[in-house]
Amino acid sequence: PAAGHFRQFNGLTYSSLGLGTYLGENNDETDDLYTQAVLKALESGINVLDTAINYRNMRSERAVGRALQQAFALGLVKREEVVVATKGGYLPFDGRIPDDPQAYIEHTYITPGIFGVGDLAAGCHCMTPRYLADQLERSRQNLALETIDVYYLHNLETQLTEISRDEFMIRIRTAFEFLESACRDGKIGLYGVATWNGFRQNLSAKDYLSVTALAGMAYQVSGAGHHFRVIQLPYNLAQPEAYTLFNQPVQEGRVSFLKAAAEHGLYVMTSASILQGALIRDLPVELKKILTGLTTDAQRALQFVRSTPGVGTALVGMKHAAHVEENVHLVQVPPVSAGTIRSLYKEP
Repeated sequence: PAAGHFRQFNGLTYSSLGLGTYLGENNDETDDLYTQAVLKALESGINVLDTAINYRNMRSERAVGRALQQAFALGLVKREEVVVATKGGYLPFDGRIPDDPQAYIEHTYITPGIFGVGDLAAGCHCMTPRYLADQLERSRQNLALETIDVYYLHNLETQLTEISRDEFMIRIRTAFEFLESACRDGKIGLYGVATWNGFRQNLSAKDYLSVTALAGMAYQVSGAGHHFRVIQLPYNLAQPEAYTLFNQPVQEGRVSFLKAAAEHGLYVMTSASILQGALIRDLPVELKKILTGLTTDAQRALQFVRSTPGVGTALVGMKHAAHVEENVHLVQVPPVSAGTIRSLYKEP
């Protein structure tokens, strides 16, 4: 691999590109595609795998789990050479959308007392300790892993559409207390938050999230040794707010999300790095001149993201081996300099 492809953080090695598993039908064919794509990625120098329990109704986690077992059996990688991240928060179904979703939720979650109706936000999101414990066990089983390297609270800003910020922070505290206990038990390595809107909003937005507030809560819960260490958010050529929007209060004033994350010692993974395929063609000609050594717009879009100062791993959904082959070209190409990225933003 080229210099700069692998990044060290908290005792683990992360590739600058990661494979995402969000899109696709709930069928065996898509499962097989993801399994083969993961195997291809692992043998090509991508070791970060990102999924969530609700992606394709648990099927993405299970496809990743099967791929990992095959990879370990074939000797492609050792367990400690792979970083596996998943997420909990949304209510997942089991393999498919049931004929009566409400009856499924009642039977699976409410009747056994895993959560009460008052714990749900927007009819689909929960982060009580008992619910997270249930979801974590399902994810460990789906992935066939003793320890999940990174466990995210998934789109936690969903809660802010229905509850006050004070109540939200109480729920965050109890969730973080549970996640710290799961770290102590060896069920997860690190935890964090995977978001869509929260960090890309103005401070006045109802679902705005503060890096400092979340890191501060982790510190309150577990001191300097806390395990709140990873954040995921969208960042790409069309959604640059993580770099350009100065919406994060820190001691010296307001800074961008990426600066605030670095100040708090957080590793950043970016979702939607090619905006679900929207950035794989018709990029401006000047990008070709600046992001050299690449042959496709998808590669250029990914090079931009993973080269941005403060970004650790650029995630990209890949369920076709051909997409993996195209994107792993970057494994052999060094990231561009911070100055090059600044020039794209027309900074001095």
